[in-house]
Amino acid sequence: MNTSGAKKVLKKNAMALILFFVYIFFVIMTRGEIFSASNFTSLISQNAYVFVLGTGMLMCMLTGGNIDLSVGSFVCMAGAVFGVLSVNAHLSTPIALLLIFGLGIVYGIVLGFLIAYLNIPPWIATLAGYLAFRGAGTEILNSASRTSAITGFPSSFLKLFSGKVAKSAPGASISYSCLVIGILCIIVVILMNFLTRYGKLKKGYEADSLPYVILKSVLEAAVIGLITYKLAKDGGIPVVLVWVVAILLIYNFVCEKTVIGRRFMAVGGNSETARLSGINNKHVMFGAYLNMSVLSVIAALMMVARFQSANSGAGVNFEMDAISACVVGGVSAYGGSGTVFGMVIGATLIGVINLGMSLICSKFNLNQDWQQVVKGVVLLAAVVFDIVSKSDMKWSSLFRRRKNIKEFSKENSPS
Repeated sequence: MNTSGAKKVLKKNAMALILFFVYIFFVIMTRGEIFSASNFTSLISQNAYVFVLGTGMLMCMLTGGNIDLSVGSFVCMAGAVFGVLSVNAHLSTPIALLLIFGLGIVYGIVLGFLIAYLNIPPWIATLAGYLAFRGAGTEILNSASRTSAITGFPSSFLKLFSGKVAKSAPGASISYSCLVIGILCIIVVILMNFLTRYGKLKKGYEADSLPYVILKSVLEAAVIGLITYKLAKDGGIPVVLVWVVAILLIYNFVCEKTVIGRRFMAVGGNSETARLSGINNKHVMFGAYLNMSVLSVIAALMMVARFQSANSGAGVNFEMDAISACVVGGVSAYGGSGTVFGMVIGATLIGVINLGMSLICSKFNLNQDWQQVVKGVVLLAAVVFDIVSKSDMKWSSLFRRRKNIKEFSKENSPS
């Protein structure tokens, strides 16, 4: 691999390398505590909402850097409404789930209509939800319970969003079924890497070099193997991880392989060009915010199941974590570019910071506010890195163009 190719690979995987070094930093600072099997499970369970909301925020940002500030507050209100339906009204779990998803769809339709068809700026429309839903959720909880929290959710619901699958056998120190699932995932990932390269070469497209694909496959296999081993040591795979992986795979397919994904990219890249090419920009914007509302309901159900209660503190700063995951993961703040894989890297980095700073603060008796300071610095650094890297590419292209012009003029000048 030549120098330019190596630079391209490093720039392409810069955030993954940063994630690796940040994790090593927290391993050192916590004296290996963050590397324990139980903390691997905690990292997934505590931050599943970041991946879910980050996926929805990705679709919004692709349309032109638009965001949804209401997701955290809506998570609070959706949890409160579901608590009233499931616990206070004693509705069956399927009926309660159907109604709460109906609420999410209704909100998504209203929000999408305001933004796409009435041309209300997204940050204003969602700021209204940010203020209103937190108050509405708190008022619902205060009216429904003396303790401002609803507990006692049925086990039929909790099993859907909490607990573990591929559990270890009674008395066993490790889950072998979890290890088998990990091995199968490694095989699938490696096959997909090589099949993708083969498909590009067959069609005459530019493809990654064979050494790079081999190295990438080895590293991905090592990461998957480590995660599944740690989860196997801690009793199995968290149910929320199944939800997260399913959502990520679906949206990665939509963004990379379907016309819908290309329309989101086109609208964010140049809305006027997209309109002239026959894309209905209003439909794309409407779909982005409807999708965000449905994913917010899933995040709310995850949080209720995790704490086995609906409370007014749910969803605080969730919108900031989702936006940070996208920006840190390389999603353009101006729209038109970004990937699900990049968002996953950003969400994982946010989760590592959340867990690592919590462990450090408890170990050294520091204020938890330092966690917000670190996340703010990381977010700013990611934006600066994104802008600088793109500026470097523009300047490099300009210099190459000027050099080619000079060489052409020199070669064709009269002697």
